[in-house]
Amino acid sequence: MPLRTTKHWFGVVLDCPDASELARFYARLLGWTLYKDTPAWATLAPSADAGYNLAFQQEPHYVEPVWPSRPGEPLMMSHLDLKVDDLDEATAYAVEVGARLASFQPQEDVRVLLDLAGHPFCLYVDAEGSEGSEGSEGSEGSEGSEGSEGSEGSEGSEGSEGSEGSEAR
Repeated sequence: MPLRTTKHWFGVVLDCPDASELARFYARLLGWTLYKDTPAWATLAPSADAGYNLAFQQEPHYVEPVWPSRPGEPLMMSHLDLKVDDLDEATAYAVEVGARLASFQPQEDVRVLLDLAGHPFCLYVDAEGSEGSEGSEGSEGSEGSEGSEGSEGSEGSEGSEGSEGSEAR
């Protein structure tokens, strides 16, 4: 039986060294409002009644994930997919507010960037005629999708054989 509540709501929480710093980055990136802002816990959402939020939790032992993945290195456990209208413009804006462009880019219609804590996130444009493919169909089953994680200093080909999982955006 699926979970039921009286109000529809969900949230995603990202671990990081400084919750406030990372929340402020995503508030600038997304244009969302901060609702709680402390070094240990911060939340933001598009509005108070949106039904979802993005939260950040301080993790004192946080280790930045590596993109693309490499054996024995910290793995990305999830990533955010953000649909945009203009990929070049959105990428430039993300870099302007503090993101880093990942050195490995597995697709032409997707840009992998790293936030202030090194979490990879993807900006993408929807392929024409693929309404309903709102982003992460190809990245859900990440087993074998080594090409969907993040670390700026990666050599390009190491994760490329596993990037097929992210092709179906």
